[in-house]
Amino acid sequence: MFEDCPFRTFCLRGQFFLKNQNLGIYLRRLEPMQNSLFIVLGLLLLIAGGHWLLKAAVALSLRLSIPKIIIGMTVVSFATSAPELIVSIKAALDGFPDLALGNVIGSNIANLGLVLGITVLLGRIDVNKSFYTTNWPVMMLASFLFFGFLYFDHELQQHEGVIMVVCLFAFLVYLLRFQKTAVVDELPEDDVPLPLYKTVLFLGLGGLGLWGGSELLIKGAVGMATEFGVSDRIIGVTIISIGTSIPELAASVIAVIKKEKAISLGNLIGSNIFNLLAVLGITAIITPIHVIDKELLSSDIFWMLGISFLVLPLVFIPKGLRLGWRDGVVLLSVYVLFIYFTLQ
Repeated sequence: MFEDCPFRTFCLRGQFFLKNQNLGIYLRRLEPMQNSLFIVLGLLLLIAGGHWLLKAAVALSLRLSIPKIIIGMTVVSFATSAPELIVSIKAALDGFPDLALGNVIGSNIANLGLVLGITVLLGRIDVNKSFYTTNWPVMMLASFLFFGFLYFDHELQQHEGVIMVVCLFAFLVYLLRFQKTAVVDELPEDDVPLPLYKTVLFLGLGGLGLWGGSELLIKGAVGMATEFGVSDRIIGVTIISIGTSIPELAASVIAVIKKEKAISLGNLIGSNIFNLLAVLGITAIITPIHVIDKELLSSDIFWMLGISFLVLPLVFIPKGLRLGWRDGVVLLSVYVLFIYFTLQ
């Protein structure tokens, strides 16, 4: 009889409501930590996935007896751009185009301001003649092509993506025929093909890592943007872009510490060219990219153009065809200013 008492039912419902309310408050408090965890795990999976995909791609290319110079200029370049590509495609398809654009624009700024800045602080880089005859002009042309396509109609359309990818292949053909020395071979001379089962395993792990990493990274980034009330664009040009530039930074720092000469300015500029023409080009072919946050066009894209141009005088001043610690200070200072004004 007491079990059917209306008062007891009311009390039980009240307790259930309070428990659910307390649980909701607890879960909301965990959201920032959860979003940060998603971002960290996503970045780790992207880095690991890119590494595994690179090992599989190089092993497969060696098994097919493709010349190493072609591997370095095509397979390696595409594999190392895979994290940016997967994140941009995933973000654009999920309805977050500012994350896709901010990822690439921010990565290009981070490659030159953060990665190159830290690298030349640790050790001087001698610059090849191909820097001002091939790499830098092509990077600026790709940057202005991207600027022209996006600035006036605020959209990267599918036919524009096709043009960007065609320009990339034209650039690769030109390098293969006339400027092979413009690309530094980063593959060790004692490379041997992996067993077929390892190649397939790394290929599968790489694809799985890139897919899982992009899912977690986009989820964490969007959640963090919502939690702190900032735009997708800010998350894209800061956290996401720095994260996807970590492999280049790690490789550059390790190369300097080991006193290896393989690292060059041309490699970072080549990464920027691939980010613009391959990553955004392929993403636009799959789905048009619309600009939502106008700050991408009124601020971020000009920072990208500015720091890209800045590298040219730094290479020649005060001593020709080299970058030293003073240049590193300048580049890092510009990058810090970019982050400061972005977060204002």
